[in-house]
Amino acid sequence: MALKRTGSQTLGPFFNYALRREGDNDLTRRSPSGPQADGEIVTLRGRVTDGASAPCQNVLVEIWQADAKGHHTDMDDSDANFTGFGRTLTDDDGWYEFTTVIPGAVPGKGNAWQAPHISLSLFSSGLLKRVTTRVYFPDEDANKDDPVLSGIANETVRSTLIAREVAPGPPRSISFDVILQGEGETAFFDL
Repeated sequence: MALKRTGSQTLGPFFNYALRREGDNDLTRRSPSGPQADGEIVTLRGRVTDGASAPCQNVLVEIWQADAKGHHTDMDDSDANFTGFGRTLTDDDGWYEFTTVIPGAVPGKGNAWQAPHISLSLFSSGLLKRVTTRVYFPDEDANKDDPVLSGIANETVRSTLIAREVAPGPPRSISFDVILQGEGETAFFDL
């Protein structure tokens, strides 16, 4: 009797139960009943699609960022109520959502200030390694001087890193779609 060969997987399918907990997509509180972090609350929502514009399901989306003062959680004066890190899965239609605060500017290389941004990574079966990008806020004056954004010569590619305003709030709502390949592909970074 011959056994059938099973399909191979590069990652997963363990994201649903092994890598996230309820509330991991809310960076504004350390616990559901705990005090809220300082700063302007924002909802970040987007859709992950492949090169054929099909939704990518069960993609693990991670974000990390500074608090409203531009301090990361490992700094002594960071906001004790802000987690700085979150995770969620995309749904059947490829959508993800986070609740967070607008981060402050953070120092970069050579004393250059980086515009407020959120780092975003995706993990999924079919991806041999995670892909990482940044989410910048629309109409942010500091975007023009950000060393990462200004280092991307192609304006079309650079624009894939700028979220769209959905609602001014409160809470403010922005949208950031991730296109994994093809036309309009999101700019990704090597780490």
